[in-house]
Amino acid sequence: MFHFLGHHLNQRFRPQGKIFYGWWIVASAFGIQWLGGVLWVQSYGAYTVLLHQDFGWSMTILSGAFALTRVESGILGPLQGWMVDRFGPRIILTIGLAFFGLGFIMFSQIDSILTFYISFFMIALGASLGGFFTLMVAIVNWFDRYRASAISFAQMGFSVGGLSVPLLVFGLERYGWRTMAIFSGIIILLLGIPLAQMIHHRPSHIGENPDGLDPDKEENKEGRDKKNGQTVQLSWKQALKTHSFWLISAGHGLALLTVGAILVHCIPHLTKGLGYSLTIAGVIFGTMTGFQFLGQFVGGILGDRFNKRYICMACMVSHAFGLTVLAFANNLFMVGLFVVFHGMAWGVRGPLMVAIRAEYFGPASFGKIIGISSLVVMLGMMGGPILSGYFVDKFGNYEIAFSIIACAALLGCLCFFAATPPKKESAPAPSLTTEPQGI
Repeated sequence: MFHFLGHHLNQRFRPQGKIFYGWWIVASAFGIQWLGGVLWVQSYGAYTVLLHQDFGWSMTILSGAFALTRVESGILGPLQGWMVDRFGPRIILTIGLAFFGLGFIMFSQIDSILTFYISFFMIALGASLGGFFTLMVAIVNWFDRYRASAISFAQMGFSVGGLSVPLLVFGLERYGWRTMAIFSGIIILLLGIPLAQMIHHRPSHIGENPDGLDPDKEENKEGRDKKNGQTVQLSWKQALKTHSFWLISAGHGLALLTVGAILVHCIPHLTKGLGYSLTIAGVIFGTMTGFQFLGQFVGGILGDRFNKRYICMACMVSHAFGLTVLAFANNLFMVGLFVVFHGMAWGVRGPLMVAIRAEYFGPASFGKIIGISSLVVMLGMMGGPILSGYFVDKFGNYEIAFSIIACAALLGCLCFFAATPPKKESAPAPSLTTEPQGI
C-alpha cells in the first residue's frame, strides 16, 4: 500500500525524478490567492462594520462599492482574457499586484464616499489583474491529467486567507482599519510581486510538458485517453456557440450570488442580527473558510475522478440549504450547519468552475473564454451584495434576502444539470504557440 502511494505521489509531483515546475507555479498561486483572500475579499465584511461606525454609511452604500468592483471585474474580463493569452500571466500579475497594493494605501486615506469608491476601484482593478483569473489561465496550461487537483491546491490559498481573517480582525480592533490598510498594501507589494515572477505561461516555454509527463510514452498516452477521451480544443468563437458555455456561466453566476452575499453580509448579520461580537463573528467566518479549505482538497480529488457536472449540482443544493439555515438561525448550532454546508459547497465547487471549462473547451483560448464568461458571472457577484443590502436596509433583517438567494442556488443546480459536454468540433484549434515565448 505504502509503495503504491509513494509511486502515485512521485508520478504526480516528481514525474521526471524532480519536482515538476508546474507545482511551483501552484505554490506561487497559493501565496497570491492567500493575499487576496485575507486582505481583501474575505475581510471586506469586517471593514464594513468599522466603516459604518466611523462614517455612518448604509449597508447599501457599502455593499454597492463591493458590487461595483465586481462589475468592473466582469467588464474587464474579455480584455483581460485577451491580454493574458497574448502577453502571458506574469506581466499582468505584476501590474495588477502593484495596483492592488497602492489601492490599499490610497484606501487608508479616504474621507468621503467619492474617495472610498475611487480607492476601491483601484483595489478591485488590481485584484482582478493580479489574482484568480490570471493565475488560473497559467495553471490550466500547465496541467491536464491533474488539472482539478492543481486548481484546488492553488485555490486553497484563498481559503487559508479566510482562516487568517481572525488575525486581521484582531489587527483592525487593535490598530484600526487605516493602519491595517497601509500594512496590507505594503505586504502585497513586498510579497505578491516577487511571487508573480515565478509564473510562466505555458510549459513549452521552458522546455516542459503538461503534468511533467513525456507525451510520447505509451502509458502517458493511455492515461490521458482514459481520462479525457479525445482532446477538445475550441476557439472562443466555437465555445460561445455551445449551450454549455452559457449554462455553466449562468450556474457559476448563481453560485456567486450566494458567495457574494455571504462575503459582504455574513459578519454584519452575525454581529447586528445575531448579537455576536466582531471577534466571534471573525472566528465563525474563519471556521467557514476552514470547511472551504477542506472542500477544495476533496473537490480536487473528486474532480479528477468523477463527473464534474454532477458534483457541481450537489454543491448548489448544499449552498441553498446553508443559506436557508442562516436566514432563520437563532442559535449557534444552526450557524454551525450553515458554516459546514456553505463552506464545503464553496470549496468543492470553486476549483471545478475552472476545471469543467478547461475540460469542455480546452486550454488554447482559455483566457478569452473565461474572460467572456465573466460578463455573465459578474451579475451574481454583484447581485448578491446589493440584494442583501437593499433588503436589510428596508426590512431590518436578512431572512427575505437569504431565502431568495437560496432559491436562486437551486436554479443554478438546474443550469449545471443541463450543461452537457459540447460535441467535438472538427474546426482547427487555435495555435498554442502564437504568444511570446518565455513569458
